[in-house]
Amino acid sequence: MNGHLIVVDLGYGDAGKGTIVDWLCASRPVRAVVRFNGGAQAAHHVLAPDGTPHPFAQFGSGTFTPGTRTFLSRHMLVDPLALVAEAEQLARRGVPRPLDLVAIDSGALLTTPYHRAVNQARERARGDGRHGSCGMGIGETAAYALDYPDDAPRAGDMTAPRTLSGKLERLRDKARADIAAMAGGRASAVDLPRPEDLVSVYRDVASRVTLTGDGYLARLLRGPVVFEGAQGVLLDEWRGFHPYTTWSTTTFENADALLAEAGATATRLGVTRTYQTRHGPGPFPTEDPTLRLPEGHNKDGRWQGPFRAGHLDAVALRYACEVAGGVDAVALTHLDTARRHAGELRVCRGYRIDGKPLTALTPGPHRDLSCQQDLTAALLKARPVYDDSERLTAADWPDAVADILRAPVAIRSHGPGRAAKTTRGNVAAGLCIL
Repeated sequence: MNGHLIVVDLGYGDAGKGTIVDWLCASRPVRAVVRFNGGAQAAHHVLAPDGTPHPFAQFGSGTFTPGTRTFLSRHMLVDPLALVAEAEQLARRGVPRPLDLVAIDSGALLTTPYHRAVNQARERARGDGRHGSCGMGIGETAAYALDYPDDAPRAGDMTAPRTLSGKLERLRDKARADIAAMAGGRASAVDLPRPEDLVSVYRDVASRVTLTGDGYLARLLRGPVVFEGAQGVLLDEWRGFHPYTTWSTTTFENADALLAEAGATATRLGVTRTYQTRHGPGPFPTEDPTLRLPEGHNKDGRWQGPFRAGHLDAVALRYACEVAGGVDAVALTHLDTARRHAGELRVCRGYRIDGKPLTALTPGPHRDLSCQQDLTAALLKARPVYDDSERLTAADWPDAVADILRAPVAIRSHGPGRAAKTTRGNVAAGLCIL
């Protein structure tokens, strides 16, 4: 076994995947970080060498370790403009020629300013019924590709200006029509860039990254690779609490498929905090507005909505683990918060819904959104149940989480930096990460 790892968030996102991936890549040589879902809406905060945080969006969160490449697989939704902006940020932080480190599958969908404009118009039109979108066009990119598969721009089109220009023109026309319809037929004041201007930028991006096809990942997998997930399992497009979900498969599924094609396997690492967080609307049974847990970089968002915090939800965690197919080990983050709030943070091991107790969520059929919507309706009424006698100290949390998920806590994170990560006994060696 080459020591490949898949890193997935078992919550609603923001659990600290980026810091775990950064530490994994710094712990031993890693050939590349493979991104296998989501797009430029990710914000995996990692401390740069100068000690300030950088929000990794499309670059792998191991980029600060010299020599670590990024592969954006066909399951990624690639935003070339955002990729260039992130590369410029990384260059200012001392990463030489960042785009030289990036390879992109030619089949990956492109997210454009047109997708973003429609996304934001749609969220505005929803008013109080917003879904909590990041406003960056991710869902619109996926939806357009489903409706118009032959017209959806893809990474390989960046080297075919005439093909790309035609696709962008048709996409811009569709975006204008959609935005006008959402505005009641009124002319839109949204300023959409000219297709020819995007073609010029995209051609430049194509000349600076490596566009790949079949066989590239298999060659990467000759050495250790870390697969970095985005968002969290509880936001999964099929297993999350619809409609407050993402247009992305956030479980291990995409990474498993890529590995299987190359005849490889990997260790599954689930990430969770010692408490629960969520950006924007949707079910959150353990939310506790009285908790004072300041976040340096997680703020209320214009499109996502408020950043919410609550107690650890063992019911939701077990559900996430089950629908994701299980985990081999766990990375437990924010143990420093558990230390500062010893005895204050709780564990919810059950709910009451309409007065009836519930200790487990039963997964429905895969890809049955009506079932997921029914689950959402129930969870919006759920009230957490706590054991008043259970008051965990910081030292208690790893064993408690291991018991909930039936998997060892292999990595313990006491802060955002690499030095704040520890392993226990032979667990690290068993994960093939040292």
